[in-house]
Amino acid sequence: MPDHTDDADHTDGPPTASPNGPPAGDARAALLAVRAEVAKAVVGQDSAVTGLLIALLCRGHVLLEGVPGVAKTLLVRSLAAALRLDSKRVQFTPDLMPGDVLGSLVYDARTAAFEFREGPVFTHLLLADEINRTPPKTQAALLEAMEENQVSVEGAARRLPEPFLVAATQNPIEYEGTYPLPEAQLDRFLLKLHLNLPSREEEVAVVGRHAHGFDPRDLAGAGLSPVAGVDDLAAARRAVATVSLGEEVLGYVVDVCRATRESPSLRLGVSPRGATALMRAARAWAWLSGRDYVTPDDVKALALPTLRHRVELRPEAELEGVSADGVLDGILAAVPVPR
Repeated sequence: MPDHTDDADHTDGPPTASPNGPPAGDARAALLAVRAEVAKAVVGQDSAVTGLLIALLCRGHVLLEGVPGVAKTLLVRSLAAALRLDSKRVQFTPDLMPGDVLGSLVYDARTAAFEFREGPVFTHLLLADEINRTPPKTQAALLEAMEENQVSVEGAARRLPEPFLVAATQNPIEYEGTYPLPEAQLDRFLLKLHLNLPSREEEVAVVGRHAHGFDPRDLAGAGLSPVAGVDDLAAARRAVATVSLGEEVLGYVVDVCRATRESPSLRLGVSPRGATALMRAARAWAWLSGRDYVTPDDVKALALPTLRHRVELRPEAELEGVSADGVLDGILAAVPVPR
């Protein structure tokens, strides 16, 4: 990956993929066009858009970390509009209950029966804003949805729309009164993406757009329109599954992940699930790059966003100012690269 309660307008419900979708080449062109379309509303976050696309291709989820005001909500809304998908936003707060996210049974006096009322999780792209501000019980309510693509209420399993992606946000500088996600739940996110503050040129472009009437609540008015859809994603997923990985590259993925378990700076290294996630992400990136095979450079490009949230620093390393990204960079430099 280079460089490191809003619904899209729909009247007929979530679209579904047809069995005979577009050719893989057309699907790739459509998904690459999504980046240019999102850029009409969001400035300077191309790598985050690419990461979200990779997560959609891998049926994964994304943790977005950035200070307030770097367009995390706008990014997800714009992506949903460019892909013709539904999106919803939930503000996670200390009093949020699992039923507020998943839905609950409601008694209907007219029928004298309980009916299930869907929660906001029943959408394509769910923005879980400030997920670390809600208690573990509500955080854990998302686990089944993220892992199984379904919600169980009173013993009945209800399928979520396809595709389904959780984009959860965290503020990296304000931790007072928060509930840090446990390692088991962090491991469920395919990628952790950093949304950095824009450069001066990018910030000038942002302010200039607003000066000329840009309204982030009116994406259509900004010229943003759908350029891809569910069928394109389905065709792309089929194509990604055919991307080949040589034994040497598979071994390289494993060696990088095993090296994290031996690092003196880390208390927790990457699990086999993390190695599988790195393989999947590298495969999707290779396909987006126009290749039907994975190279070691693909693995390197996705190593940081795929692994940074799956490792835990030792306290002494933190005191010395070491970062997870710095440790991973050192490991990537030390592990022999296959030729």
